[in-house]
Amino acid sequence: MIEAQKPLLEVKNLKQYFPISRKYTVKAVDGVSFSIYPGEIYGLVGESGSGKSTIGRAIIRLYDPTAGKIIFEGMDISGHMSRETRERLRGDMQMIFQDPMACLNPRKKVIDIIAEGLDVQHRCASAKEREEKVTEILKRVGLAPEHALRYPHQFSGGQRQRIGIARALIMEPKLIIADECISALDVSIQAQVVNLIKDIQKETGTAYLFIAHDLSMVKYISDRIGVMHLGHLLETGTTEEIFSNPIHPYTRSLLSAIPHPNPRTERNRQVAYYDYKNAGVDYTKGVLRLAGGSHYVLATEQEFQEWTKSM
Repeated sequence: MIEAQKPLLEVKNLKQYFPISRKYTVKAVDGVSFSIYPGEIYGLVGESGSGKSTIGRAIIRLYDPTAGKIIFEGMDISGHMSRETRERLRGDMQMIFQDPMACLNPRKKVIDIIAEGLDVQHRCASAKEREEKVTEILKRVGLAPEHALRYPHQFSGGQRQRIGIARALIMEPKLIIADECISALDVSIQAQVVNLIKDIQKETGTAYLFIAHDLSMVKYISDRIGVMHLGHLLETGTTEEIFSNPIHPYTRSLLSAIPHPNPRTERNRQVAYYDYKNAGVDYTKGVLRLAGGSHYVLATEQEFQEWTKSM
């Protein structure tokens, strides 16, 4: 990735609120900003309920953002979009969902599931061209051409997720949002799917927003990482910056919880506990401060001095 490049996607002060009643509103995402550059994988990590998936759904406009800006290829897609912009967005941005069974229509054959986007946007001149494109993409994700005539229930979880990946890739998008796309799979299958994503990313140069809570997997696949907690982006930087020099106490607690494969090291591993209520930290008062390179931390001036002093 070249920093001098223009970002493919810019998220600026994104807020996504859900009113529950007249008096109570859930602030799922509260003022998040980050950029994704062409051809890079940006990993978004954090515990369940931190707002990761909500960000992905707001970017692809499954939700209407409460406030803030989402700029994709120079276009502001956060407000009302023209029909032309919406059509373009549907081709250039795709999503791989968390549950590989729930997101596939059980009544449709695989060929029709994968080709649905092509059909909607009339990208194939003939049935033969449509079939050829589906066959080619099935081979690319490690499935056989004869699988095209089967139904989703005839596949394993890993194979179904490959169908989901094929459905996203056939549109030749510039950005794919992978929303916890491996969390429902067995560990051995997770590795296969992540390697598949990595290989295809190298071939096609597609950018990814990779949403997950498994830090070791995010470390393996991502170029840059953003750490989420309670709807706020606490720390962002390259994978090397985050893992070698975590600054925010929450990031440190996450990294300290990763098990070590060496039993001796694992026995002496110190887990750093972080309790937001008792930590005396108020996310709403902090701003993103540069710690060096592309490494930013959400902190007040006092917190930043304190956390970097103890490094």
